[in-house]
Amino acid sequence: MPSLKDIKSRISSIKNTQKITSAMKMVAGAKLARAQENVEAARPYAAKMSEVIGNLVERAEDSGHPLLDARENPERVLVYAISSDRGLCGGFNSYLFRKVDKFIADEHLSGEKISVVTAGTKGETYFRRTRRHSEAHFDDVIDLPGFEEASRVAKHAVELFVSGAYDNVYIAYNEFVSAIEYETRLVPLLPLSKDSFKAVEDKIASEPADYIFEPAEEELLAQTLPAYVEVLVLQALLESYAAEWSARMAAMDSATKNANDMIESLTLEYNRARQAYITREICEIVSGAESLKG
Repeated sequence: MPSLKDIKSRISSIKNTQKITSAMKMVAGAKLARAQENVEAARPYAAKMSEVIGNLVERAEDSGHPLLDARENPERVLVYAISSDRGLCGGFNSYLFRKVDKFIADEHLSGEKISVVTAGTKGETYFRRTRRHSEAHFDDVIDLPGFEEASRVAKHAVELFVSGAYDNVYIAYNEFVSAIEYETRLVPLLPLSKDSFKAVEDKIASEPADYIFEPAEEELLAQTLPAYVEVLVLQALLESYAAEWSARMAAMDSATKNANDMIESLTLEYNRARQAYITREICEIVSGAESLKG
């Protein structure tokens, strides 16, 4: 049975840990508020851009733009996996890695046919450990992502796809749902699909708008399609950033509550041990007094 000093030391240690997890929860809440604002501001922009470009693609059916090139019998696949740089965020990273691994298994892709590009230190470490072929790793695109960070990733994806190095490009990330919920997604990035534009239009408008384009559709596509890929990547980075802080806030909240439960349990154990110690001392005093009388 641990001594009173040991129990008291454990209680003190857990209280210090509880202070840290409580502070981290507050920091995560503040970060989440800002990240949520960015996500909610970006979603309408991405949806409207998808609607406009979808209309443009529909009108320029024979444009032959390389980003619309759906290749027959695609074999070489590239997946961009957006994880976090730090831990202490619950299952945020493990769910993402499981999603990518399941995708590879379901598609029956061999190690030679699939490559992974990581954004986030945790993803780089995991896929190196599992011996997945890593095409590249992006630093400094996770924290407070913006157009500059998204542009770096998008240009890398476009270059590899247009050059023919890969037939299909996907992006895996955690989509922010609420402060206590996120959804792990793995969605196609390239080639751009007319069906994906149509799906977005169905979500945001009952009747498609009729646009007047200037200059010609083909010229506009050459400029707007790479920009649209950047928007898709930016949306994924923003969603992942907000989801990471929601996961971290939930994890720290759970850790703080668990610490409180442990403190209560140890305090009860300490009081019982202290009571037993006092009782034993009283018994020894009484026994000593009785022996002196005898």
